[in-house]
Parts: sequence; structure tokens; C-alpha cells
Amino acid sequence: MDRDHLIDLFSEFGPISLRKMFSGFGITADGVNFAMALRAGIIFRVDELTIPRYDAEGARPFQYDTRNKTVVVNSYRHLPERLYDDPEELAEWAREAVGAAKRAAAKKSGVKKRAPKKVAKPAAKKATPPASKKAPAKAAKGRKAASKRKGAKKRQAT
Repeated sequence: MDRDHLIDLFSEFGPISLRKMFSGFGITADGVNFAMALRAGIIFRVDELTIPRYDAEGARPFQYDTRNKTVVVNSYRHLPERLYDDPEELAEWAREAVGAAKRAAAKKSGVKKRAPKKVAKPAAKKATPPASKKAPAKAAKGRKAASKRKGAKKRQAT
């Protein structure tokens, strides 16, 4: 589907934004991505409140193949074929898909709120022992010894 055809199809719904995605477009309205238009058709976001309506129409979940398996994405369903010719009813389904996308976003943001990690308290620093009283005394003794040697050398010289 091309961009102009999608805009016409959603004309009863209201303004949408299209963004290149995979083999088609991501469809956004009211700040949420609620649908995809791919080679496989139009796929709407669903949740536990809207899935029964899609089941009643026989709409299958979105799926795609990888090298190793087929991935089924139960949170997106194909739009029933009959809605491609009925922009008014498509608009109703699109509003429900926007609601499902908003509910999913609200759940997702609630999951991200976790308790902060407990940080281990740093071990208390060992207090460095005060300089021993002997250290300055040793230095003083060293100076005294040096001055004694100088004095001894002076006496020997005379």
C-alpha cells in the first residue's frame, strides 16, 4: 500500500502519521503507534478488550518468519478484509486500536517502575593510626647524631 492510499483509507478516522517500517509503514495517531501497513495487509494493535472482536471476524494474529522459526505476535491482528471498503467502520476499529496501544503503553510504563537497587554501604575506612611518637623522636635523634658528627669532625680538624 502506498502512502496516499493509507491516508485516504484513514480519512474518516482523522490525521495519522506514517513512518517507514519493515516492508511498509508504522501508523501513529494521538502519540501512539497503533497499526502497521505491511505487504501482508493492515495490522492493528489489540489487547484483552479488543481481541474478541477480531476473533469473531476470524482475524489472525500477526506473524513473521525468521530463519529458524515463525514468530506469532498476539498483540497485533490483521484487519478484516471487509473494512478496507468501509472507512467509517475502519475508523471505529482504529479508535479501539489506539485505545489498546495506550493501555499497553500505560502497563509498560508501570512495569518499569522498580524499587531502587540496594546499595551496599561502603566499609568504614580504617582510621590511620596517628604518627607514632617515636617517629619524630627518631628524626630528632638523627639530627642530633649528625650534629655530633660535625662537631667531632671539627674537633679532629683542630
